Amino acid sequence: MSAPVPPRILATPEAEAWIERLRARHGDLMFHQSGGCCDGSAPMCFPAGEFRVGGQDVLLGTLTGDTPVWIGAAQFEYWRHTQVTIDIVPGRGSGMSLEAPEGVRFIIRSRVFSDAEAEALAAAGEPRRGDAPPTGASG
Repeated sequence: MSAPVPPRILATPEAEAWIERLRARHGDLMFHQSGGCCDGSAPMCFPAGEFRVGGQDVLLGTLTGDTPVWIGAAQFEYWRHTQVTIDIVPGRGSGMSLEAPEGVRFIIRSRVFSDAEAEALAAAGEPRRGDAPPTGASG
């Protein structure tokens, strides 16, 4: 029996509550995690579709309310062996992310996958890229 495939992305209950609060105000959301410096290395929350993902973006998974979380391909290569958790802390982050005016900011926490989890992820195949149609899409 093979190990279950672990999620690549999670959120703390506090972050999930903020995601729901922001969704109530802004509609459907999305996250993007780039590998840039300063706040560019923090997860950015946008209204769905406001940030255009491309072939160099990797879908880590979805959070509460089917909120997709994308990561730049180069950053994914560094983090592919880790489970990423979005959390929220007091403080001002980037002005581009929806939570910035609220006096909080999303941050990333991570842990290394166990050998069994890494094997399960490898067996499941590569995650979807931004230029690939969603699973089940025709065309």
